[in-house]
Amino acid sequence: MLVSRKDDPSCSYQESVRRINDLCGLDGEDVSPDGRTIFMARGERTRHAIVFFHGNTNSPRQFEVLGNTFYQMGYNVLIPRVPHHGLKDRMTNDLSRLTAFELIKLCDDCVDIARGLGDHVTVVGFSMGANIAGWAAQNRSDVDKAVIIAPFWGWKGLPTYCFKPFINFLFVLPNKFVWWDKKAKTALTGPTSSYYGFSTRGVAQIMYLGWLTMKEARRAAPKARAIVVITSAFDNSVDEKNLDRVVDQWRRHGGVKITRFKFDKAIGVFHDMIDPQQPYQKTSVVYPRLIELIEN
Repeated sequence: MLVSRKDDPSCSYQESVRRINDLCGLDGEDVSPDGRTIFMARGERTRHAIVFFHGNTNSPRQFEVLGNTFYQMGYNVLIPRVPHHGLKDRMTNDLSRLTAFELIKLCDDCVDIARGLGDHVTVVGFSMGANIAGWAAQNRSDVDKAVIIAPFWGWKGLPTYCFKPFINFLFVLPNKFVWWDKKAKTALTGPTSSYYGFSTRGVAQIMYLGWLTMKEARRAAPKARAIVVITSAFDNSVDEKNLDRVVDQWRRHGGVKITRFKFDKAIGVFHDMIDPQQPYQKTSVVYPRLIELIEN
């Protein structure tokens, strides 16, 4: 069982900046200029700080436009690069090395940093990043709001009872690189800092983190002060049964404000509702609602 380490919050804005510089130092020459950790600094501690965790095979750039909106609203904004992401080699198999422990460590490090950036800390995650935000919601009492967008807590068409066995199955199988589009392959349109495919071993680790949160939710109330869960009825990638079960468990525990929002199917919001570079993006519809849900 993976356990979140003891909190080590920054004591000042200056300490947070030093820690962010250390985080940025992990972005070596193999990292794309568009794939690096993003820090939108206001030069001092502010009322609000927000951390965005990007999706699998993408990079911090995915949240850059939305992050800039919050920066203009007065927030200090941190968009960290998840380990093994953002590399120049878009065909890399480095994602096979991703672990749930790395995701938890990144979560804890960034929440600790955010404590020195703002009085009110918000954590937002999409897909893989939503699994990170879900872990924060369950385990970090110093998160004022956790926003979980289309978490990968279930695969479309995969029965709920098969979730953990499927994770174990992926752990045992040799890693496989899977094209996002096996016809287009490297001609895939969309985000230029995203990989052309994903790692089955990496996906298993992401799902395992989701399973850990689901397991904890049965046992204990979430520690975040408020939680927002966002999905789209048009999403054909993730299954919502596990997610809705966790939301119900959280509500039964009581004591935490939980908001559940789903974009109507008629709007046609796909799984990646965040990245402006997606050819099917509807950020003009999605962003205003996300901002409203995050702010209120």
